[in-house]
Amino acid sequence: MTHTQHWTVGEVADLTRVSIRTLHHYDAVGLLVPSARSEANYRLYTAADLARLWRILTFRELGFPLSEIARLEQSPEEGVGALRLQATLLREQVTRSQQRLEAVLSLLEAAESGRGELMNSEQMKTMFDGFDPAQYEDEARERWGETEAYRQSTERTRRYGPAEWAQLKTEGEALTTRYLALMDAGVPPGSPEAHAVAAEHRAYFSRWFYDASAEMMRGLAQMWIQDERFTRNIDKARTGLAAYQSSVVAAWADAEPTG
Repeated sequence: MTHTQHWTVGEVADLTRVSIRTLHHYDAVGLLVPSARSEANYRLYTAADLARLWRILTFRELGFPLSEIARLEQSPEEGVGALRLQATLLREQVTRSQQRLEAVLSLLEAAESGRGELMNSEQMKTMFDGFDPAQYEDEARERWGETEAYRQSTERTRRYGPAEWAQLKTEGEALTTRYLALMDAGVPPGSPEAHAVAAEHRAYFSRWFYDASAEMMRGLAQMWIQDERFTRNIDKARTGLAAYQSSVVAAWADAEPTG
């Protein structure tokens, strides 16, 4: 008779680096219920449980909320489909990351050799996945050239080298991930959770470009859905993201004091 190996919750925590508290929570919400119990009624995990835990952690790493993971675990075919889609997206990200790495290394080499470190248009497009901010420069100058926001943005970005642009992009991608998580979970645009992300988005603009008021953020939110160039760029992450992101920021701006 084959003996089935079991692991206690403490052993699973040590093996997987998942906290005991998290394992207990997964058990409580029915996401990962241990398949066995000891004579003293302690939780015991099987190899199948550990395989399920690995899938849960993989989905979490990909940004899926627990409610969606539970649904996918109940439907293996959908779970496989979701993983296939994520694999495709990750392959694309790897390709883009390699291109960005090559651009940064080129800039680093130029900086270290004394040839300068400001990015040209092609390097900027590589860093931002084909989105070239320079193509909007004349239009931005015509629309906002006399404003304090335009002056601040021009003054700040003029000083940015590869490190600053890379950090700016990383923070922007983190915001995108948070918006996607909200959208996937069906969080209403006017909820406190959504307002927190919109507030961080305003802080992002204020940190990197200009002191963004609620009214300015409302204007940006409208531009994301009214200008197909911005809609197309935002929706690279997920179709419908531009509309959802716009509604979140607009709802936040409506709840903010004027100024």
